[in-house]
Amino acid sequence: MRFDVLSLILGWTLIAISIPLVICGIITVWLDDLEMALRAFLIPTILSPAIGFLMLKFGTRNDTADRLRDREAFAAVALIYPIVVFIGLLPYWLGGVFVGPFAADAGLIDMARGAVNSWFESMSGFTTTGASLITHNMSPNCIPGESMDCINSQPKGILLWRSLTQWLGGMGIIMLGMMLISRVMGGGMALARAELTGPSLSRLRPKIKETAFALWKIYIVLTIIEMFCLYLFGGMTIFDSINHAFTTVSTGGYSTRDASIGYYDSFIVELIIIIFMTLGGINFTLIWLILMNEYRKAFSDEEFKSYFIYLSTAIMVVTVALLTSKISLGDSLRDGIFQVISIATSTGYSTTDYMNWPVITKFVLLILMVIGSSAGSTSGGLKLMRVILAFKVAMRELVRIAQPRKIKQIRMNGEVVEPQQIDKMIGMLLVWIGLFGISTIILAVLMSSESIESIIGVATSSLGNTGPAFGDYGPNNSWASLNSGALLFLTILMWFGRLELLTVVILLHPKTWQDEHKEHSDRSAIALFRKLIPGRK
Repeated sequence: MRFDVLSLILGWTLIAISIPLVICGIITVWLDDLEMALRAFLIPTILSPAIGFLMLKFGTRNDTADRLRDREAFAAVALIYPIVVFIGLLPYWLGGVFVGPFAADAGLIDMARGAVNSWFESMSGFTTTGASLITHNMSPNCIPGESMDCINSQPKGILLWRSLTQWLGGMGIIMLGMMLISRVMGGGMALARAELTGPSLSRLRPKIKETAFALWKIYIVLTIIEMFCLYLFGGMTIFDSINHAFTTVSTGGYSTRDASIGYYDSFIVELIIIIFMTLGGINFTLIWLILMNEYRKAFSDEEFKSYFIYLSTAIMVVTVALLTSKISLGDSLRDGIFQVISIATSTGYSTTDYMNWPVITKFVLLILMVIGSSAGSTSGGLKLMRVILAFKVAMRELVRIAQPRKIKQIRMNGEVVEPQQIDKMIGMLLVWIGLFGISTIILAVLMSSESIESIIGVATSSLGNTGPAFGDYGPNNSWASLNSGALLFLTILMWFGRLELLTVVILLHPKTWQDEHKEHSDRSAIALFRKLIPGRK
């Protein structure tokens, strides 16, 4: 492992993340007061660039920019999240969203629980999971009997930071830094492969920096359009429209209200959010092709067509199930469409409590949590492309049983899928299944008094970066009743789910951290051994 390369990437990322911290601090002065801005944002604003500069100053070499390999790229991307999450938790902890050092009469145990809650909220934000712990019994800012809406009672600047963490995490923190890092060092594509979800990455431009710019342009434009739509047509305040635009396009799901989108009880608001959640679940490469008037290429994409069939089928099943439970056609369509798209894109907004729906709808929503949406989108889950490829591999094996001599290649959009891509897809599915099985067992120990429905729900929701779960942790319930051990473990699942699972698993392999000099000596020893073997050159 070339630790100087890790220092370079992580150092620049920490410097970059200080920019939104400064912006939120300034806005806090305007929307709240100077004292809150200094308390919540001064320390992280100083700490983040300071650590970054120290890493660049003492952790790098003159030739570090030329030493990036895939191993360092994957390790750096996996490590970026916990480091940034640590910086991101400080505004919650210091700003009084949870019990922190400035809380009156707070004991060490209470502050420790507040730190865990802040870590959870920050990880849930940056991974775009959207599960929240902000409740009356957890937040000192919510006064029982006075603060009817606990989330909305928080300082506005911190709520903006909360939404901004999802917006930054949606496109990917590393994508923000790629435009800068590609100037400093080579290997931008290696970083992109490590961070971007999905089996492949299509370049929109010849250079990775230009690709990053193109993706961010789409992301920013969609955010701005939704913000104006919510403000002009949805009747939201400018503050709420900005926050919900950040958390919709990123498919994150944080709201400024306890009741989420259900608070507004507006068909127009729901329609606007449905449109932008759907766009957030589409491969951004296809959106670019549509903008470039390459409609045939975009609309003929297999995953693009499957995406709408997949959503339509789920909506039809849920709507019919709601109709059979004597809910009106209008409400069945409205709630069914919104909730299906919210869960399928891993956004996690809610307008109603689907725990009161028929059992079949919960099975459908569970499947949507697992699969997610398109590769190359901001949504979580396994990704639809992997499921399509897995189905094609299964069909090929069935054909082989019937016709052993027939050679059948796996194709996607008319092109042959390379065997290594299929191997990676199968490996990803196996790792997900294994991790899910182990996770449910661990959670069964940590959540010993909970139902199996609740345990499976929070595990699936965390791995799929969805937010709301099942059982006692449905859309109308917070996860605040979970103990600290369960919360910390679930943040690990969120971290795993946000990245390619294999990317994070690489960190667990001993050879990833092997000293570079040891690697060279091992290679020299193997080369010498081969020379000593008779008949080998």
